[in-house]
Parts: sequence; structure tokens; C-alpha cells
Amino acid sequence: MRFTRSQIDEMVAHARDDLPNECCGVVASRDGAAEVVHRAVNAAASPLRYEIDSKDFLRIYNLIDDAGQDVGAIYHSHTRSAAYPSQTDINLALWPDAIYIIVSLANAEAPDVKAFSIVDRKVEEVPLEISG
Repeated sequence: MRFTRSQIDEMVAHARDDLPNECCGVVASRDGAAEVVHRAVNAAASPLRYEIDSKDFLRIYNLIDDAGQDVGAIYHSHTRSAAYPSQTDINLALWPDAIYIIVSLANAEAPDVKAFSIVDRKVEEVPLEISG
């Protein structure tokens, strides 16, 4: 999936804004390119896990659907651990066609952003194509 530097920066900013809790959101895409980063409410309000608020997800999904876009990625942050899916993250991965992006703030000076395909509880890192 292709991203602009500003879209990646938006996810990192969201992660920082929601500290000490994890952030979460959805990226709308079209033809393999990210178009809009939608911030969502973390209903868990926890530094250890995320849960996209169901009403917020419905609102975002309707915006994406109305625009003729796809749910290209679901993102969240890890406040103190590496950018790799936890078992909880794997269990929550219910969109097999979406990629899962994790923004790690374990090193606050150098956030780490990685993407994964999670299908049938199998995790595979996928490249993030970042331009501009």
C-alpha cells in the first residue's frame, strides 16, 4: 500500500496526541493508495490495547463507502512496545483485505511504523511504500 509522508506523520501525531493511551484509526484507500487517515476513538482508553468504538467505526466506514473507497488499513499505536502485533492485535484482526499498521512510540525520539498482513492469525510484515 502506498502512503505519503504526511499520512504516516498524521498517524504518528495521532499516536502522540492520545498518549498515554493507544490510538486507533482507519485508512481509506483506492487502488492500493492511501487517501484519507481517519482518527477513531479508542473505546478501551488503555495504554495496553485498543478497541475502535463501534459507532465511530460505523461513521468512518460510511464515509469510506460513500466516497467509493476501501478500508485499506487499520492502525493503532503501541505506547511502550515494538511495532509488532501482540496476540490481542492478532485476535482483533478481522479484516483480511486490510493491512494493519502499528506505530510504536517505545522510542519517543524515533517512532517506528510497520505494516502487517494478518490473515487466519498468521502475521506477515508487508512493505510500506512512502513517497513525498
